[in-house]
Amino acid sequence: MTTKQRIAIALWLAVFFAVLIWSAIEPKDYFVWFLEALPAIIAVLLLAYTYKRFPLTPLLYVLILVHAVILMVGSHFTYAEVPLFESFKEWFGFERNNYDKLGHLAQGFVPAILARELLIRHSVVKSPAWRNLFIISVCLAFSAFYELIEWWVAVASGSGADAFLGTQGYIWDTQSDMGFALLGAILALLTLSKWHDKQLAQLARTSTG
Repeated sequence: MTTKQRIAIALWLAVFFAVLIWSAIEPKDYFVWFLEALPAIIAVLLLAYTYKRFPLTPLLYVLILVHAVILMVGSHFTYAEVPLFESFKEWFGFERNNYDKLGHLAQGFVPAILARELLIRHSVVKSPAWRNLFIISVCLAFSAFYELIEWWVAVASGSGADAFLGTQGYIWDTQSDMGFALLGAILALLTLSKWHDKQLAQLARTSTG
């Protein structure tokens, strides 16, 4: 491992744990904090477990960190009460706090690059067009499954359901969440594919060299 890689890992971990610790200090609701922060905690454990055997591209590590920060900020305030998006609500005349839509956009954007990396490196789907269709389908399936998890947890938790779901009275919240995930996946493929290809090629040269 090079010095540059050690510094990058240290910075990644420093940002992650700084935000995690901050998010855990007097959150709006500890039960909601646990539910919303849990995916980020699971992600860092999986990354630590797979780092030596299957290191990812730097781009993907950064995207995962950004997504984790989004989750942890939402876990601290709840998705319906993030202050910056409360300001957006007032400035632009929104009827609701739309921080959850940022979260669902990331829920499509980041998994799209993760799925793309796995599919390319394992040579699962070689045709770019079919691969993109498969990636978008995976992201939509993941988004739909997450909505099912939210439903199950909300039914089980009872009083904590509203804060966890963050619907804010919007009857099309579930459908719009999946729509934002779809948009995120498409945007990721359109904007990052070439950059991702360069990093994949560099990673392949490093692993073979």
